[in-house]
Amino acid sequence: MSDNSVSLHRVIKASPEKVYRAFTEPKALASWMPPYGFLGIIYDMDVKPGGTFKMSFQNFTTGSTNAFGGEYLEVVPNELLKYTDKFEDLNLTGTIINTIWFTKTSVGTDLEILQENIPAMIPLEMCYLGWQESLEKLIKLVETNIPDA
Repeated sequence: MSDNSVSLHRVIKASPEKVYRAFTEPKALASWMPPYGFLGIIYDMDVKPGGTFKMSFQNFTTGSTNAFGGEYLEVVPNELLKYTDKFEDLNLTGTIINTIWFTKTSVGTDLEILQENIPAMIPLEMCYLGWQESLEKLIKLVETNIPDA
């Protein structure tokens, strides 16, 4: 792991299939991926090797938007997602590489995240904090089982 990367790990009480869906269904992703205080907007999402996505996080307080997109490099349903992130802001240069592993466990899913090549102007602790907030929201989404009426 390089110096400009973050690594996170969680064990989640939901199946890999359900957790994977939360990463690959636009409405689900928009609901949990933005950190607290932000809204997620998915413009395009084609989850397949070579497929692309475009989304943004909008600051709810100020209304400012940070748009980014990328390409899916590897997709193994319910097991692995590897994709790039590239910001539209010209001050945030470079391409981030995200790798997400979904491993079945006796209690649900072992989720591992590696985010590499983070631009130098983004403090790593800000990335950790953002991911931690996002993962709290992800867990609330996938660990909750509400039966249909």
